[in-house]
Amino acid sequence: MAPPLAQDRLAGLAGVSGNLIDAMEKDNRVPPQMQEADASQQLRRICDVVARLMDFDVFPWVQDNREPESDETARAESIIADRLSGAIADPIIRNEQERRQLTAIGDWLNQRGYSRSERLDFERMQASTYVFHLNIWGQQENGTQVKVPVDVVIAPSKSRPGDLPLLVETKSAGDFTNPNKRRKEEADKIANLRRRYGENLRYTLFLCGYFNVNYLQYEADNRIDWIWQHRIDDFVGLGL
Repeated sequence: MAPPLAQDRLAGLAGVSGNLIDAMEKDNRVPPQMQEADASQQLRRICDVVARLMDFDVFPWVQDNREPESDETARAESIIADRLSGAIADPIIRNEQERRQLTAIGDWLNQRGYSRSERLDFERMQASTYVFHLNIWGQQENGTQVKVPVDVVIAPSKSRPGDLPLLVETKSAGDFTNPNKRRKEEADKIANLRRRYGENLRYTLFLCGYFNVNYLQYEADNRIDWIWQHRIDDFVGLGL
């Protein structure tokens, strides 16, 4: 489709169960517990969305209501294979990039006398300790409490009782497009956290890859600082 749609977006546009699409993707079948009439209705909705959003540059014969030429079929297969490969590889690459960034931060802290803590009490961490992947309670604009995932939580060596740790979000990007699409995520996270813990809570991005001026300006406008992975020693300027 144009643009390509994620599974959850297709389910939302078609008004169908995400389980149906998931079962077809993973098991090549509809969920066995789904009634035939319900399955047929939902499949028609999916087809309606696909028909409206189909990428006719990839499938020109559909729009022309004719049989495809052999070179058109081969071209379409190549494009689909490339997109499918990317969809499978992208999360693998993202996970590896995150692992590499966390390893870099952990090694840098360990060399300076910090130790990784298993204690999950965000407000009572001991000085010179850090935690990976911690969920911290924040507060939405309507007052609802919400868990905010944070990649790294660091209690600086000079922390005193009552001081809040430094929060770090690892971010890597292979191009400029995705960061600009998702830049609001960090702003929403820190807004939820600051409503609960105050405006002085420190939240820093650890960046590797392609982040342009528009992305950085947006984060700066929301009072979010950043450190580049190739300049990891800049953490010293944050009191570490």
